[in-house]
Amino acid sequence: MTALFALATSLLWGLADFGGGLLTRRIPALTVVVVSQSIAVVVLGTVVIATGAWTEWGPQLWFAVAAGLVGPVAMLAFYKALALGPMGVVSPLGSLGVAVPVGVGLMLGERPGLAQFAGIAVAFAGIVLAGGPELRGAPVQRRAVLLTLLAAFGFGGVMALIAEASSGLTGLFLALFVQRVTNVAAGGAALYVSVRRGGGALPEGSGTAGGGMGVVRAALPALAFVGLADVAANGTYSVAAQHGPVTVAAVLASVYPVV
Repeated sequence: MTALFALATSLLWGLADFGGGLLTRRIPALTVVVVSQSIAVVVLGTVVIATGAWTEWGPQLWFAVAAGLVGPVAMLAFYKALALGPMGVVSPLGSLGVAVPVGVGLMLGERPGLAQFAGIAVAFAGIVLAGGPELRGAPVQRRAVLLTLLAAFGFGGVMALIAEASSGLTGLFLALFVQRVTNVAAGGAALYVSVRRGGGALPEGSGTAGGGMGVVRAALPALAFVGLADVAANGTYSVAAQHGPVTVAAVLASVYPVV
């Protein structure tokens, strides 16, 4: 079960990253983060009410709050890196953050067997080598590499935190809801500051009905897909981590650069 859910996580994260990267070519990265996560909040809020998950409220949700604060920083850094460097380089480097949940798992006492360690090593090497062909091509900007590494360890932190935020399915719904509400609050605050400093919240849309807002409205289905795929990925990863070694779940969930 751990392998199945972890690989599903990998597929979902790969699709979300690809979709988000495409959207940031037309829409400011912060707007992509805030709108996509706002859609996720509405959907998750409905699920929480329908399942009665709000009764699972407890101190473990602080892990979800922390994940919600780290997540927008990682997503923004990742999208900005994609704007500067090729996805074939940025995505594999972005998966280096798997070292965070693996390290946490080892510190908490997990001891994978020799075969599992060998599998982890092979998978990790494959993830990094996935960017090999493009790394040998045109030089990648140093800023893109630094932003990617920031995103990588941010994503790794989210993986470690969300795995501790719940212990059951209904609790997971509530944890994901709290995480996304925090995402929107943190991302919205950053967007407000950006606009106050002269940045743009909307894309240039002079050729589109409704201007920049029209561009965002037209992209709502894609934004919804990105937000919900990311939520689903966090959910399947949490299930994988609860039903097996975090060290194994984290590595398998990070093979998304090959998606």
